Amino acid sequence: MHLVERDQELTSLTDMIRRSARGAGQVALVTGGIGCGKTALLAAIGDIAKELGFEVRGATGSLVERHTPGAVLGQLLRDIDPALGDWAVPAGVTGGADSAPRGTAGTVARLGPDTLDAETGRTLQSLCAAVEQQARRTPLLLCLDDVQFMDELSLHWVLLLIRRLSDAPLALVMTERGLSRPADPRLRAELHRRPEHRPLALRRLSVDGVEAVLVPYVGAILAPRLAAECHSVSGGNPLLARALAEDSRHGAADTTHAAGRLVVGDAFLDAVTGCLHRGWPALLHVAQALAVLHEDRPTAQTVARLAGVEEAVLSRGLRALDDAGLVADGRLRHAAAAAAALAGCTGEERAVLHHRAAELLYEEGGAPVIGVARHLVAAGTSTAPWAVDQLRDAAERHLAASRPAEARLCLEVALRHCRDDGEQLRLKALLAGATWVLDPTMGARHLVELADALRDGRLPDQYALVLAKYLLWHGRYVEAADAVERIGRRDAGMTDPLAAAEARATRELLSVTYPGLVPGGGADNNTARHVAFAGDPRTRGAAALSDVLRHGPRQGVVDTAEAAMRAMRLGRSTHEWLTCAVSALLFADQTAAAAAWCDHWLAEARGRRVPLWIAEFSSLRAGIALRQGRPREARALAETALARIPVESWGVCIGGPLANLIQANTDLGDRDAAAEYLEVPLPPGLFDSRFGLYYLHARGHHYLATEQPRAALDDFVNCGSLMRRWGLDQPSLIPWRSGAACALLALGATDRAHALARQQLDLAGDALTRTRGISLRVLAAASRPSQRGTLLKSATAILEQSGDRLQLAGALAELGVTHLRSGRGTMADALVDRAAQLADECGAPALATEFKHMLPTRIAPPGARDAVRTQALDLLSPAEQRVASLAAEGLSNKEISARLGVTVSTVEQHLTRIFRKLGVRARGDLRQDRALAG
Repeated sequence: MHLVERDQELTSLTDMIRRSARGAGQVALVTGGIGCGKTALLAAIGDIAKELGFEVRGATGSLVERHTPGAVLGQLLRDIDPALGDWAVPAGVTGGADSAPRGTAGTVARLGPDTLDAETGRTLQSLCAAVEQQARRTPLLLCLDDVQFMDELSLHWVLLLIRRLSDAPLALVMTERGLSRPADPRLRAELHRRPEHRPLALRRLSVDGVEAVLVPYVGAILAPRLAAECHSVSGGNPLLARALAEDSRHGAADTTHAAGRLVVGDAFLDAVTGCLHRGWPALLHVAQALAVLHEDRPTAQTVARLAGVEEAVLSRGLRALDDAGLVADGRLRHAAAAAAALAGCTGEERAVLHHRAAELLYEEGGAPVIGVARHLVAAGTSTAPWAVDQLRDAAERHLAASRPAEARLCLEVALRHCRDDGEQLRLKALLAGATWVLDPTMGARHLVELADALRDGRLPDQYALVLAKYLLWHGRYVEAADAVERIGRRDAGMTDPLAAAEARATRELLSVTYPGLVPGGGADNNTARHVAFAGDPRTRGAAALSDVLRHGPRQGVVDTAEAAMRAMRLGRSTHEWLTCAVSALLFADQTAAAAAWCDHWLAEARGRRVPLWIAEFSSLRAGIALRQGRPREARALAETALARIPVESWGVCIGGPLANLIQANTDLGDRDAAAEYLEVPLPPGLFDSRFGLYYLHARGHHYLATEQPRAALDDFVNCGSLMRRWGLDQPSLIPWRSGAACALLALGATDRAHALARQQLDLAGDALTRTRGISLRVLAAASRPSQRGTLLKSATAILEQSGDRLQLAGALAELGVTHLRSGRGTMADALVDRAAQLADECGAPALATEFKHMLPTRIAPPGARDAVRTQALDLLSPAEQRVASLAAEGLSNKEISARLGVTVSTVEQHLTRIFRKLGVRARGDLRQDRALAG
């Protein structure tokens, strides 16, 4: 093995070997932390000594053989030269059965460790003389590794040998590992007396040294990039650095690891485990205590008590761990080192350590409650009377810091040991809130019990706010009724104006979210709205949403929503109000502002890693993307929402992400995917909530796209009926009239369609909003051909400004057809081409293809027009093909109506779409079409 940054030590030892070869006995003690290369250095100097003609013998001290007399000495003399049998050594001393020289180890093993009797002394003196004589024949290097574990008898012999070092060509090199207890002080005292002694201390590697270790494993290019981090993790310990290099070499070939990153893996864990288990037991106990207290800032006394050692032993142990590069500033350098320290513990042993740590930190006083609770959670059980209070307090702090997963663990352990009924209810209420943002289904099991306790007065009214929201989310409307009522009663009795405003805003939010169940609050009362707007920013977000849903878009609502968000940060007590504020911007037709704010909060939610927040903001952002004409982006966001929170956990709110997915896939032309989402079972009570409106609207558009106009009309009309009944009939929320008008046009009811489109345009107001652009587009479709151009020009201008590119593409295509019918073919081509390009940019290729074929004859040469027309016929639906074929035969609309059993208006609507798709202007063009005639 190539030694790194050990040239000075190797040079010093080589010089020592050369001196001893000239007849000057030498001795050296090499010290250093565990894994710092002492054994490797011994091997290297042994190779050099052999090249210089030395005989090399080695032995290693072992903790398990520390009380075995002669364990080290037996290793050194097990192959002693038979010529030494001439020495006057008692029978059997050198280990053999057949000859005296081979029998030494047997006698040595029987010698007592504490005192040396005369016979033992003579034996050891004889062995020293024998070794010295052997060295005079052939220069001898004795290498003793880990002398701190050397047995007592072998130590006596080594001390005698050191004292005899004089003019014999004999060198003794020993290594001592930095541990919680060093080698016998008699050895060090003897060495300090010898002028030939060379003390050498191996230091940990520098960053450059670690880089040199890395190069053979990860290459010269990657090694410099990893060196600093590897040095930080390993502390410059060569053994640990090589283990990290090994992990990183395998990690570079593993696609699950990022290329060019340091990998802390199994090799490192094994190396740390080996280091800790090669020392005295006290060292491992200290490391385990540090591992258990890894996230705390304990006092030295706490660490010592947990490790079960005296503070003096702790000090030596910390120094030994620091020498090995395992600790820095009194703490283990890396979590992997902590894992390695506890690797040999059973689950029960770990639980005992954590429980003891919790007790010590609590007794110490001043320790963070979160730290105490963490150990109680890890222990899983506690009979301490203070444990439940500590766990509850820690849970509340975790919730305040947006750490619901940690809060949940604390509360579950607290509930396991709480014996007070009232306290159990409060813990369950907290648990419902903690699990809510992880997965709403997890906390649902306690909701009915909590609702009963609230009704019976066993749970304080302060829990009515959150409990009402949880129950309504899951469609538990009967249980929610009492909680909703208590919100109003509690509001009336409040003296804190901010708390009262929050209660009113919560009730108002519920009234516009579940308007079929919760009666409206003070939204129609200007004074109440003013109080809500002027209060806490959390309540102003809800008030802004309520106002825009009940009264339509206005600048004051937009200003209030944005001001509220600027005053808030994402957290447990703000996230729902933030979604309200973003929704207020969306329903005020401020799509760009809504998108920017929602992106900001979604990034915050992802940073906090709270599943419900990520899901809710993803679903909300999907709805915004749909209004921007970005169906592909909307689909991805809605899929993310369902991936974070499963369908069954959304409660009645599932209507939101499902509506987004149905609409997005419909816009993309993937009707099968949209139909699959229509098969998802709907929770009871969905259509008593605002989310049911989204679902009806999206399903209606799917029915329109799949030529089911009557089903579509039913959904749009039902949606409008609910909106009117609830006082939320704002087209900026859902333009249900435009959908119904399209369905009526497909059914031939042009006059009714025109009336609905006109009504929606009036409700949309004069502002240049997306809603007005959509209304103009639908009104154009329901108006006379002579009026369509003007209406569509206005629609395209407004839609381009509002940012809905998919609606803009549709309006441009329809304007192109209008121009074609007026004889402006070149302008029609340009408009339809732009419409197709926009549809492609929006990620709707099916719609882009439809647009490209709207004018199939505009560029085809005369000889190719039949082929183009045949291609265009594929775009006609079966019903349209039947109408087109009969018209090509010369039948009138009335005759086609009678033949097919549909109304004359239906025939007219079919012909309008046929003319558009085939690019023809009159029925006579159909008669000349050979594809239709065939």
